[in-house]
Amino acid sequence: MTQYPVKTVCVYCGSRHGTRPAYTTLAQTLGTQLAKEGFGLVYGAGSVGLMGEVARSATHAGARVVGIIPDHLDAVEITQEGLSETIVTTSMHERKKLMFDMSDAFLILPGGLGTLDETFEILTWRQLGLHKKPIILINEGGFWSPLIDLIDTVVTEGFAGHHHRDMLKVADTVDQAVTLLKGGAVDTGESASHLF
Repeated sequence: MTQYPVKTVCVYCGSRHGTRPAYTTLAQTLGTQLAKEGFGLVYGAGSVGLMGEVARSATHAGARVVGIIPDHLDAVEITQEGLSETIVTTSMHERKKLMFDMSDAFLILPGGLGTLDETFEILTWRQLGLHKKPIILINEGGFWSPLIDLIDTVVTEGFAGHHHRDMLKVADTVDQAVTLLKGGAVDTGESASHLF
């Protein structure tokens, strides 16, 4: 099985800015850095919160940015304008599947329940052997530390293996995340996305 380098990154993050200005700075820095390093961006197409910050920064710095949004959210006019491509889907499931299919790796910034849903879904798909794409949490200010501790407890208590924990990489900074992306590779084996 051959591999190819990561070219397009899916970013999961909040549709709000959160309480700390550092979250907004993180999102802006990430968008700019992804563009400077030549990565394309796939995300949820929103103009609000950290999602909008990542997309606007990446677009401004010259990245190809694809937004994917379900029609019920597009109808309430939160879609970011000026993207390279906007895809409107008929369901959340279709949205998440397209985001998966169009991406080589996943970066997770602070976010809410939707971000948690996306994170656990993509991690579970990897655990089930449906993909081998890199998954990286950016643990700004320890935001994800309770989640990391929970996953470690799941392993310690015997509900997942250590190799499952190792599927989730943790970076403390954008620079660390980009280094992991540059060192990551995606298997060219047949996609199992038809299974979900």
